[in-house]
Amino acid sequence: MYPRRTLSRTRTAATLLAVAALLLAGCSAGSSTSTASSAGREAEAAALAPLPRSTPAALKPYYAQKPRWRDCGVPGFQCTTLKAPLDYADPSAGDVRLAVSRRQATGPGKRLGSLLVNPGGPGGSAVAYLQQYAGVGYPAEVRARYDIVAVDPRGVARSEPVECLDGPAMDAYTQTDLTPDDRREEGALVEAFRKFAEGCGADAPRLLRHVSTIEAARDMDIVRAALGDRKLNFVGASYGTFLGATYAGLYPDRAGRLVLDGALDPSLPARRLNLEQTEGFDTAFTAFAEDCARRSDCPLGAKGTPVETVGKNLRSFFDELDARPIPAGDADGRELTESLATTGVIAAMYDEGAWEQLREALTSAMKHRDGAGLLLLSDSYYEREADGSYSNLMFANAAVNCLDLPPAFASPEEVRKALPEFEKASPVFGEGLAWASLNCTYWPVEATGEAQRIEAKGAAPVVVVGTTRDPATPYRWARSLSGQLSSARLLTYDGDGHTAYGRGSRCIDAAINAYLLRGTPPADGKRCS
Repeated sequence: MYPRRTLSRTRTAATLLAVAALLLAGCSAGSSTSTASSAGREAEAAALAPLPRSTPAALKPYYAQKPRWRDCGVPGFQCTTLKAPLDYADPSAGDVRLAVSRRQATGPGKRLGSLLVNPGGPGGSAVAYLQQYAGVGYPAEVRARYDIVAVDPRGVARSEPVECLDGPAMDAYTQTDLTPDDRREEGALVEAFRKFAEGCGADAPRLLRHVSTIEAARDMDIVRAALGDRKLNFVGASYGTFLGATYAGLYPDRAGRLVLDGALDPSLPARRLNLEQTEGFDTAFTAFAEDCARRSDCPLGAKGTPVETVGKNLRSFFDELDARPIPAGDADGRELTESLATTGVIAAMYDEGAWEQLREALTSAMKHRDGAGLLLLSDSYYEREADGSYSNLMFANAAVNCLDLPPAFASPEEVRKALPEFEKASPVFGEGLAWASLNCTYWPVEATGEAQRIEAKGAAPVVVVGTTRDPATPYRWARSLSGQLSSARLLTYDGDGHTAYGRGSRCIDAAINAYLLRGTPPADGKRCS
């Protein structure tokens, strides 16, 4: 089942790991000097106010922590645990324990301090990302000069994870029909959202009220102090850009070298975010369809088939699965349903390197009635293991998103009214993504956040990176965020896939490396391909 806000993907040397989230927009061109149309759309959004520079007395013990590093069983990495207040408004209410990991600077060259990394989600494990990719896959010159550090945000992975459903219940949830044909199926979808929310509320009733992005950003400042850094250096992808921008807004004087890759627009309410992300997935699918139609092995049409027809053929296949799922060779007896197939296709939109795998999976499903390939893609998106267990990715994703913003819709009736707009945004995915936007409606905790512009006045230069055909974080969001941040430099990758750093563009990598290593940001509006 699609989570509400943004999908992101982490990379390892051998595979792509789905990190999840969902729903948001399309692309446009230009530098941050021309973002008025995007930023101005939500002009009523207030600006995030910075916190006082002085540390409140009740928080000083947290800031005075000294990490006790230990071996964490992964060669080259150390781990520790730090504490943060459960409730910053009432530090006496108890603590949350944050899992932190690092790979120390390897040299040569003078150490530049710590570089925190976050892969997005929300719900993606930063510690896993560090140990599987960033700590070994970031450019050697960056790893030589920085301790690469990750902290799992509160409620995520190793940091007191939120849990909602067991494996079998999660299997049922992910197979729920997201394109209801009648009121009975609508009722089943609402019941699935209710059951999911109730499971989360029962697991962590107190923590669920304190997993917001603002609280996670405040936790990062405690980590910064514990590491002994005067300023925070940070590379965040997808949702990680929202986390990093929020930090800059709260602590502009402590923001060091910040790279926000695959930017979110914090000024937009949930419904607008979801609609624009729907457009973004349509943009990415159009790029895939154009590529597929140039090939003789495209399962969605003969060579030269118009893009619109490719999309209609995929939609027709989804409709067939809605009526009659197909076998998937699954040990637990799962079949490939419309919802799982749609998730599999969406998962492949994050990286053009997965397009071949998607073509093969679609060929097997459409021509041979073998859904195993699409089920594998869907399972990677949900982080479902071979033993039927799930990571807490989707649980944390909903917990953070539903606390950060009021729900996109108040009722199924509102979704029905919005369907034409979503289906116009994406004829292939619009209906399902509209209904997926209903998940926070039944959340057991009211949202504490709201859409806010982030200006971070007084912060050092912040590099905002946008990819023109990014499916999950549309390029317009990068333009909008760079227009909000007072010191932003917009760096554009003219290409496909989600995020840009470390994905094959020498131009992008060189610009970001120069900023991280020498403090030299790219010229505002610089474009790479």
